[in-house]
Amino acid sequence: MAEDIEDGQAMDARRFAALTEAYGSDPRRWPKAEREAAIAYASSETGQAISRNAGALDALLDGYRVPHPGKALHDTILRTADRYVVRRRRQRFWWLGLGLAGIGLAGAVAGLALVTVVTPEVQPDHYVLDANATAFGDAGPDTIEEDL
Repeated sequence: MAEDIEDGQAMDARRFAALTEAYGSDPRRWPKAEREAAIAYASSETGQAISRNAGALDALLDGYRVPHPGKALHDTILRTADRYVVRRRRQRFWWLGLGLAGIGLAGAVAGLALVTVVTPEVQPDHYVLDANATAFGDAGPDTIEEDL
């Protein structure tokens, strides 16, 4: 009867043991593709022995209960989580501050480099600063008219 499976796979002891080890002795947990062949094999003497072993393990696993944690453990976990969240927020704040300081420093360095490169090489005794002088040259009224 096991040979009449549409997949062409016959159930043997090794495959049946692997199924019961992975899914337990309850046929409802077995894969649908192999369920019919496994149920047919379970009626054999070897299949019944394998099912009994898997059933004993299933009973042990079903009977296991995890005790609820105590109030002290619950409170400790919440306090630890709260400290972790506060520490992460502080770290994020400091990294944000460092990033902004780095951006400001990069802007200052770029500005300094630009002014250093663009400033004309004029001797201080020949150059007189007035209100229209900039690092890019004189921005007096006659300069503005020339550009137009």
